[in-house]
Amino acid sequence: MQEKDKTIGTPVSRIDGIAKVTGKAAYATDYPVKNLAYAVIFKSTIAAGKIINIDTTVAEKSPGVLAVITHKNAPKLNVGGGIRGGALLQSPEIEFQGQHIGMVVAETFEQARHATHLIKVEYEKSKANVDFDTLAKEAGLPKDKDKADAKRGDAKAALSEAAFKVEEVYGTPIEHHHPLEPHSTIAEWEGDNVTLYNGSQIVNGAQNAAAATLTIKPEQVRIVSPYIGGGFGSKGGQWANLVLTAVAAKQVNRPVKLALTRQQMVNSVGMRQRNYQKVSLAATKDGKLTALAHEITTHAAIRNEFIEPCGDCSKIMYDVPNSLISYRVVPMNLILPTYTRGPGKSTGSFALESAMDELAYKLKMDPIEFRLKNEPARDPSNGKPWSSRTTVQCLKEGAKAFGWEKRKAEPRQNQQGNYWIGYGVACGTYPAHQRPSSAIVKLKREGSDVTATVELAAADLGTGTHTILAQTAADALDLPIQKIKVKLGDSTLPPAAGAVGSVGAASYSNAVHEACLKITDELISRSGKQYFRRPTASQLMVSEKITDFQTRVDAKPPETADDYSSHSFNANFAEVAVNMSTGMVRVSRFLAVTGAGNILNPKTARSQIIGGNIWGIGMALTEESVVDPRWGNFVTRSLADYHVPANLDIGTMEAIFIREQDTVSNKLGVKGIGEVGIVGVAAAVANAVFNATGKRVRELPITPDKLL
Repeated sequence: MQEKDKTIGTPVSRIDGIAKVTGKAAYATDYPVKNLAYAVIFKSTIAAGKIINIDTTVAEKSPGVLAVITHKNAPKLNVGGGIRGGALLQSPEIEFQGQHIGMVVAETFEQARHATHLIKVEYEKSKANVDFDTLAKEAGLPKDKDKADAKRGDAKAALSEAAFKVEEVYGTPIEHHHPLEPHSTIAEWEGDNVTLYNGSQIVNGAQNAAAATLTIKPEQVRIVSPYIGGGFGSKGGQWANLVLTAVAAKQVNRPVKLALTRQQMVNSVGMRQRNYQKVSLAATKDGKLTALAHEITTHAAIRNEFIEPCGDCSKIMYDVPNSLISYRVVPMNLILPTYTRGPGKSTGSFALESAMDELAYKLKMDPIEFRLKNEPARDPSNGKPWSSRTTVQCLKEGAKAFGWEKRKAEPRQNQQGNYWIGYGVACGTYPAHQRPSSAIVKLKREGSDVTATVELAAADLGTGTHTILAQTAADALDLPIQKIKVKLGDSTLPPAAGAVGSVGAASYSNAVHEACLKITDELISRSGKQYFRRPTASQLMVSEKITDFQTRVDAKPPETADDYSSHSFNANFAEVAVNMSTGMVRVSRFLAVTGAGNILNPKTARSQIIGGNIWGIGMALTEESVVDPRWGNFVTRSLADYHVPANLDIGTMEAIFIREQDTVSNKLGVKGIGEVGIVGVAAAVANAVFNATGKRVRELPITPDKLL
């Protein structure tokens, strides 16, 4: 094939787009399972203590009710089986407000929901640790050894001697994922085997967690998840609702559907944790960094620990001889936090990149020039060479495209009517990895017509996985993309990496590519002929009159991948308009310039970047989950009071990709973009707000009261 005929690198429209807009794409609760019953969770109304009595008598007699399941009659489960957040109805102990304490199963959803209101619960309350501002002062060392203090040189000594420095605390609030599709499951048993229709970012991970928790074999659990209505990390690890649906179905001996409500989501499936981040930077008068300290204080659940890696960007973004990254954590009576889009890097970059802007201003240096002056030749955290690093190109190309030269260094120098106008910049990064994944390619011929089916237990969060894999197979097999069928999201298919941590595209596409090369090699070998030019698989199917043929690969990253530091990088540029009278901030223009290797599909890639950018703008200006310190409940429980940006909140969005060939981490040179799109965005907006108003807001979100 000629290069112009390739589909990789072209903006192919989603092959599953029509199925989605016409309602043919089946999500977790869309499957027409017969004889379906409905389960509704009911939850604790205290944050700490235990249940001393739970009266389900009236609920059990309510019309349509098939079962009421609580810790009194729930089957024994393996609480260490990989289900996150506890709440598996194994104990009367209460560890957070909104913990699952039971479920009603009924003939209809309405009957089940009504019956939950008939249940009477008596508690013995204990003191609840729910006020982060107070508890943060008592934070201690984390259990996770990977979060031990990381020191290079002597940051504290260098800071004490510095002529120019910044030492500030940056705060980020709890945020929730709020995917469009709430977490939901249909469970159907056939003997000792269970099928779980469930949105799962890691299909095999959900299979293994469900099996381990139910104490059955993984092959007895089938996960079906071809389409996912968003997840952003919340559907990476699996939560109690997955297994409890299976428990309910077993108890009533018929299929059961359990769908969490939007209000139940806030204390059922994790969240981004609140962080205090003290960032201390020091530099010489000519702008060379001499010290960086990034000290994070955060919270976890009472019994289990999860810590966002907020210091990751600070470890690698800039060349600095003296560095300290530390974590301190306090247990709280809140549900276990979890991975949320750009975990650690999005929140950590807000602190780091805001501090970089503050120090550049003190030095009277352009913030782009300051960053370029501290560009590291190697990964400062481990000394490894970069597989590639595009930060410099991202900054320079972005500055030209954005019109950075129009920026005025001093705040409040750019006024348009009743608005202050400001420009801000910030950088970001996210690791790039290929994870082991397997794939099967099946070829079928009818006459001279050859079609292919690609099968693997991958996940598609709505990011375009079906499409990029069809493109990959089409090029490798020399077939039109219309002749490629992609089957994903089923644990009966070959195991694959999850759609998490920006590993999906690289892992899946390389597996499919290898399978297509292998099937061609096997067809050549089967023909017993020598060829002047390598034939394609489709040509061989026709010439050798083969009707059906298939092969499988188990793809792994290159052996030398770990010898290098591999990442995607970006530079974010924001223009804001701040109303002088109201303090309202609008992002009128935003540009993201990204170096993310081989872009398989510019259309879906652009959608990913812009989606991440918009979330980052929400992080900067509107998103915040608020805990009532009296009771430990979230008072922001729905999209009516948890504010995400709508169309009218977003100005002009542009995305540029740096041309980059990096085949160190994987043969196709693919890097993830789903996470990096949010990294650095909030800082770019905050820096633009300072440039507009002269007010530095270090506690997100930047609401009007903080500017007036």
